[in-house]
Amino acid sequence: MAAPSKRSSRPASVRKAWRSLTWLGVIIVGLFAINAAGVIWGGGSWTPKLALDLEGGTQIILEPQLESGQTATQEQLDQAVAIIRQRVDASGVAEPEINTEGSNVVVRIPGELDEQTRARIESSAKLELRAVLLSDAASNQKISPTDDPTATDAAEELSSTPTAPPTDGSDPSWVTPALQEEFDTFDCSTIDDVEANVAPADEPLVTCDQSRTVKYLLGPVEASGENIVDATNGQVQTQTGASTGTWAVNIQFDDQGTKDFASVSTRLYGMSGQTPRDQFAFVLDGAVLTAPSMNGAITDGRPQITGNFTQESSKALADQLKFGALPLSFTVQSSETISPTLGTSQLQAGLLAGLIGLILVVIYTLFQYRALGSVTIASLVIAGIITYLMITILSWREGYRLSLAGIAGLIVAIGFTADSFIVYFERVRDELRDGRPLVGAVEAGWKRAFRTVLASKGVNLLAAVVLFVLAVGSVKGFAYTLGLTTIIDVVVVILFTHPMLQLLAQTKFFSSGNPWSGLDPTALGAVYRGRAEFRKPVAVPAAKAASSSKEAQRRQTIAERKANATAGAGSSEGKES
Repeated sequence: MAAPSKRSSRPASVRKAWRSLTWLGVIIVGLFAINAAGVIWGGGSWTPKLALDLEGGTQIILEPQLESGQTATQEQLDQAVAIIRQRVDASGVAEPEINTEGSNVVVRIPGELDEQTRARIESSAKLELRAVLLSDAASNQKISPTDDPTATDAAEELSSTPTAPPTDGSDPSWVTPALQEEFDTFDCSTIDDVEANVAPADEPLVTCDQSRTVKYLLGPVEASGENIVDATNGQVQTQTGASTGTWAVNIQFDDQGTKDFASVSTRLYGMSGQTPRDQFAFVLDGAVLTAPSMNGAITDGRPQITGNFTQESSKALADQLKFGALPLSFTVQSSETISPTLGTSQLQAGLLAGLIGLILVVIYTLFQYRALGSVTIASLVIAGIITYLMITILSWREGYRLSLAGIAGLIVAIGFTADSFIVYFERVRDELRDGRPLVGAVEAGWKRAFRTVLASKGVNLLAAVVLFVLAVGSVKGFAYTLGLTTIIDVVVVILFTHPMLQLLAQTKFFSSGNPWSGLDPTALGAVYRGRAEFRKPVAVPAAKAASSSKEAQRRQTIAERKANATAGAGSSEGKES
């Protein structure tokens, strides 16, 4: 008869424990590999980026552009702050400070400000959809004047107003002699800022595209970005579903916007071939993004903006359109680098506080659980390694920055993490007190503790999510680290703490109940069985028995205590009688 294999001779719990530890090792090695790849090829770092309060950054002061005598209302400024915050948050920048100071909006961003983020902040993102009347490719097409151009003041005034009311945005009646002359003499290369070209919504607009290579004469606004309910970026696909590799912005209008755009697209599709009057311009802050021809009527309210987009620029535009245009036009009053508000001393104080908390937890666990406390220490080390790697990866991948509030979240997490181990250890001890052997106590204690740990961590995670969603500024950093460490805590308990206890239960030191193991049944007072049932252990010294009896009484439920009190009172009355 063949001897059993070494693998089959191992208990199932041991094999399961080694599988869990293997998976944990794979996770840690994978995180190291991801971060190493980022350091080598992706601009990553082995240290997390710091937030505005610890590193400093860039401050931009936006001043509203107003007509003479006008003032910006607080409601308009608050709306602008909310929109800018949404844009910056969508870019992945962590913990910006955006608020009002007087009539200005002040934006503080940690670290160096890239051009994409600057555009998100400074652009008003006012989208207008206008029909194309003329473009520079057709600028030599002279449309007949709508009046007799006589060199008199009355004639000059009349030349800027159509004699016949235009019937729609593509009507040639919009092109008056004055507007034609303005278009003919318009030079895109001499404009300081293309986005400075604005016109009332009910009047034509002469402007250029963003590259300043094409100029347009556009009709009045026929659809507005105010009617956009959603905007996303993605790659343009062919009719067969194949990707073209070209990035675009997909828009979804509300009911009114869908109705307006359907009417315009139907009209322009009926003018196919009459270039450029069959084109429709998407105008962002006065500059033409794109002016495509209509290939068909779009009645579902889902047009697509194409152009010279990259993945980053298309996402930035989609976010701007989704969150809406600013209620005011702003100019950049100043842009400067600012120093950290807290600095190195506060960072060191925060790290010192975390170190002190960690040392106190270690001392307590070693005092309370003796050798078993080493599992807690090892679990905290593993959780710390995973947390550090995750924060470092999130720093260069998602723009996360660690603030003092985030450090506070990590410090609080030390206690929350240790609490999970304590719950587990106490359940195992309860099983030992009930007379189970150590291996059985570990498995039974895990089943009881796991439900408690999940419930506790679920509450912690829910609190972190609520804080992150409802709070702004540095509180988000606290909620973020709290939620992250809560998830990591559950992973460590499942893949490290429980497997380690399964392996230790097989060793002679722990299974024999060594007094220094922290799992000595005699020292724990293995006399309490639950439900008011007790059994006296064999050869227990009087001092140990008294200690165990007190422990048993302390662990009784309220109902058990009342039952014992009633029984004691009845016994006393019987003796007196």
